[in-house]
Amino acid sequence: MPWLQVRFPAEREQAQQLSDALEECGAMSVSIEHVGSSDAWVETDWNEAPVWQQSRVIALFPEHTPLDIVLDQLKVLTGAEPPAPTTDLLADEDWASSWMSHYRPLKMNENLWVCPSWITPPDPRAINVILDPGMAFGTGDHPTTALCLEWLAEQDLANKDVMDYGCGSGVLAIAALKLGARSATAVDIDPQALDVSRRNTVLNGVSDRFQAFLPNTLPADTTADIVIANILAKPLAELAPHISACVRPGGRLALSGLLREQVDMVRPHYEKPFALEQRQRGEWILFAGGKRA
Repeated sequence: MPWLQVRFPAEREQAQQLSDALEECGAMSVSIEHVGSSDAWVETDWNEAPVWQQSRVIALFPEHTPLDIVLDQLKVLTGAEPPAPTTDLLADEDWASSWMSHYRPLKMNENLWVCPSWITPPDPRAINVILDPGMAFGTGDHPTTALCLEWLAEQDLANKDVMDYGCGSGVLAIAALKLGARSATAVDIDPQALDVSRRNTVLNGVSDRFQAFLPNTLPADTTADIVIANILAKPLAELAPHISACVRPGGRLALSGLLREQVDMVRPHYEKPFALEQRQRGEWILFAGGKRA
């Protein structure tokens, strides 16, 4: 089946907002390409400032997607007229090649990398999370995923059970297992995300310590020492009683997927049961803290 590839020029500061809006518009995949780089996949350290001022946001839609409707939705979501796009039709094999070219190894800290499965890890001695993300969210390149990975790498995970609520590609659950967690439970509303997560655990050799559930199939008494929920502000607020109950006494919780202006929508739902601290990357927020006695 051919695919409609839509490319938008964007300033560096606008690229992530446009990418997030395209996902909300139903794009099957969205990537950000730095204009002027001949090495699209070279290693990136999240502690280093981006080099390029100009970016290109590339989205993939089914062939007959009405572009005019997408542009109207983007205007509503971003509050501004979207930049004029260019379009191409891609065959399946062309799409696969194009999609793969946009991913690159990402350095999360001195000892943790997220690497596409088709690229040799730059540092074989590091902890390398190997991903084939497919159509699932979570490659490490979104600020919220990076915030969660950085926080996770700071935790003592030895003999701990971890829950990844809204697992996408499974990147957080897999990272936890490779950082020493005893087990990981993944939850997502998308069956495809669960399938992608399971395949990625096999790539990383941790499938024997991993289990995945749709929310309505998660056993009611399932709890974990560490729970990470990287979803969106509205479900974080709505699911607060359930997510909080998943954290064992004395356990820890990390929440992300919300923007700075959404803090007041989410934080009050978790402040009583958890001693929360806040981190920020650009416009994106992470809350984390231990469960109160």
